[in-house]
Amino acid sequence: MTLLRIDASILGPISASKELADLAQAEWTAGRPGERVVTRHLATDPLPADAWAITVDAAHNTPEDRRSAEQKAAGALAKELYDELVSADAVLLAFPLYNWGVSAHVKNWIDLVIAGAVVAGGTAGDRVLDGKPVVLVTTRGGNYSKGTPKEGWDHSTPYLRRVLADAWGAELTVVEREFTLVGIKPELDRFAELGDQLKRAAHEAATAAGKALAAG
Repeated sequence: MTLLRIDASILGPISASKELADLAQAEWTAGRPGERVVTRHLATDPLPADAWAITVDAAHNTPEDRRSAEQKAAGALAKELYDELVSADAVLLAFPLYNWGVSAHVKNWIDLVIAGAVVAGGTAGDRVLDGKPVVLVTTRGGNYSKGTPKEGWDHSTPYLRRVLADAWGAELTVVEREFTLVGIKPELDRFAELGDQLKRAAHEAATAAGKALAAG
């Protein structure tokens, strides 16, 4: 079996989403030693920002035998991302919240996968993860949970649920951690105890999700 892991944090080794995904992946590896893990990092190795627009424009306006090298390369990238996702047996995504929404890196990847489905001969509405187990790890610097002043400001997680589960058909498990900036921003020091509780709960959830992913 193959696990596809995709990260999107811009914070490198101090990333909270990376930390949670590492826990989940460790459980996968423990449960399936020697199984293949394919990785992609959308922040450290970003996809070309114009590839999606080039692919879509070519599909609508340029016959295949008349496409430029740039158009062919963009289409090939879109298909590569689509094929990578479709061929995986399980998927682990580490996508943090940025500026109240999904990051540009992640949105670009989603758009290119959808374009890749068309390049591969399907449609933009293809359920590319139909029935496939997917763990989404998502982190937020603040606290957007029910009853907080910023409840409803998280425009990333609902969107990702819509794409991954509703549109693409994934068997989705979401692991969330709030208040990752507690201990970093002095103005959040008064929430230290809550921040620790939320961190422990997220670590436990990531471990459990990884075990379940390995169990199939």
